[in-house]
Amino acid sequence: MDIRYSANQRDVKRYTTEELRREFLIENLYVPDEVVAVYSHVDRMVTLGCMPVNETVPIDKGIDVWANFGTHYFLERREIGIFNIGSAGKICVDGEVYELGYKDCLYITRGAKEVLFSSDHPAAPAKFYMVSAPAHCSYETRLLKIADAAKKPCGDSATSNKRVINQFIHPDVLPTCQLSMGMTVLESGSVWNTMPAHTHERRMEVYMYFEVPENEVVFHMMGEPQETRHIIMKNEQAVISPSWSIHAGAGTASYTFIWAMGGENQAFDDMDVVPTTELK
Repeated sequence: MDIRYSANQRDVKRYTTEELRREFLIENLYVPDEVVAVYSHVDRMVTLGCMPVNETVPIDKGIDVWANFGTHYFLERREIGIFNIGSAGKICVDGEVYELGYKDCLYITRGAKEVLFSSDHPAAPAKFYMVSAPAHCSYETRLLKIADAAKKPCGDSATSNKRVINQFIHPDVLPTCQLSMGMTVLESGSVWNTMPAHTHERRMEVYMYFEVPENEVVFHMMGEPQETRHIIMKNEQAVISPSWSIHAGAGTASYTFIWAMGGENQAFDDMDVVPTTELK
């Protein structure tokens, strides 16, 4: 497991491009029959990827759970949200099997002991993207199909940010301890995933960009509003956004991204919006 320690905004001002990428960018999430995991000390969030091909892969494969979490199994004191961004696959949670198609989501509550991943067809594997947050209580494990998501159209083609926010793991859809996740789909011709930019001091966020066309990229904007930086991202890469950082991106083509948040609250109207003309 890759461990990322917290970085403060004063030091980040002096980071080189490589240092910025090493601290916040998550690459190579999908390795055949392995679990790739990045543990961030920002709100103790864990970002994971799993692409089962020829095996049924347990969630803790290659992870020393006791050394990293001090628990006996991965979800003993954690909850997790899982999206499938590949072909059809299955997730078995303590003996119960959930079938996930493209863009379907599974929320697994705290206390699930065994989580197994498999693909329906090895030649076209599933790709499970996951974010896990600490949890102090348990709710209900639930499968959420793309049709079940609460859909919030927003933006405008005139400002190149017309999009639909699909809320999956969200207070309006189901109760969780602190984890929130969803998927934003940009319409063709739109490239900005949010504007005006914002921060939310009470929680961090992780973005994972996908459906980025070959030979195209996303310029992900981060940093303090008056000290912005950017990370150039490719398809199926994720980026960590501390609470003090803006998180907005513009692609050289339209794309989709999954957002995940964890922290002090789940209020979505407490964003500290930054007027676009005040960004530096």
